[in-house]
Amino acid sequence: MNGDHGPWHVEVEGYLMWHAEVVRAQRQARAFTEQLPWLTTAQREEIERVYLADRTAASRVMLERIRDRAVELRHEYSARYLRVKLRCLAATVVSTCLVLAAGASVLLVR
Repeated sequence: MNGDHGPWHVEVEGYLMWHAEVVRAQRQARAFTEQLPWLTTAQREEIERVYLADRTAASRVMLERIRDRAVELRHEYSARYLRVKLRCLAATVVSTCLVLAAGASVLLVR
């Protein structure tokens, strides 16, 4: 189930979050048009449709920016983690060599 899009529960969570965003935008569009009581039904529906389209487009752009930044950070932190891991490995190798050399010198001195 782990494909290119990630685990299924992450996709479901994303779908539910997006659906909640659309519902929120619909409520806000309705609240906006309720402030304009002189609108006809057709005008109210058109304004709500345009408001919803604009809001969801803006939300999509924002979410794509967040996604792109998360990918950048993942790469950045992965690279840092690899460097730290290599430094720890190098320190372990050097420490082991020093301990072995000290042990060998003690054995040679006796």
